[in-house]
Amino acid sequence: MTSSVRLQKYLARAGVASRRHAEELIGAGRVAVNGEVVTEMGVKVDPAADEVAVDGAVVALPAEGATLMLHKPAGYVTTMSDPQGRPTVAELMAPLLEAHPGLFPVGRLDADTTGLLLFTTDGELGHGLLHPRREVEKTYLALVEGVPAEGDLARLRAGIRLEEGVTRPAGVRLLAGDEAARAARLIGDGPGSSGQRQRHGGR
Repeated sequence: MTSSVRLQKYLARAGVASRRHAEELIGAGRVAVNGEVVTEMGVKVDPAADEVAVDGAVVALPAEGATLMLHKPAGYVTTMSDPQGRPTVAELMAPLLEAHPGLFPVGRLDADTTGLLLFTTDGELGHGLLHPRREVEKTYLALVEGVPAEGDLARLRAGIRLEEGVTRPAGVRLLAGDEAARAARLIGDGPGSSGQRQRHGGR
């Protein structure tokens, strides 16, 4: 027998939204259960028997949850579709998307960044990993032009100012430097995506 779950949790598992955003959708009257609009929090649904819709579109839980790892190569944007026609990570995952409908990337890697990118059908897992309150650390290895001075590294550790504000502090250290080649390898870690933005800012 299938256990009932709270409606906002159902929407999160389906990958529609985080629980908090799901509550906003419910409060705004955008969610219906078996054709009836629901605006109260705490309503429970049976995934095996009830039909849930958001803005008229039926949403369902994945038949089988999956979380997969992709080593993203350079040259691909982290999106499931791109109006500009650029190569996307969805193309790399195409053989698996049919077997695991509802897969989405957890977070984002810049087009020129390579490395681990998680895909999941679990909306709760995805939103949980990305929520700033969780402060899940990410580690980046960057090759930069020139050898940064200690003062440069200190600014990265303190956070640097970008157009949208100051990045969060991130641990960064110099792995190797070559004065002749004017290149250095940096390793940094920190919550969220600040590592990628700081890497660009430190060039």
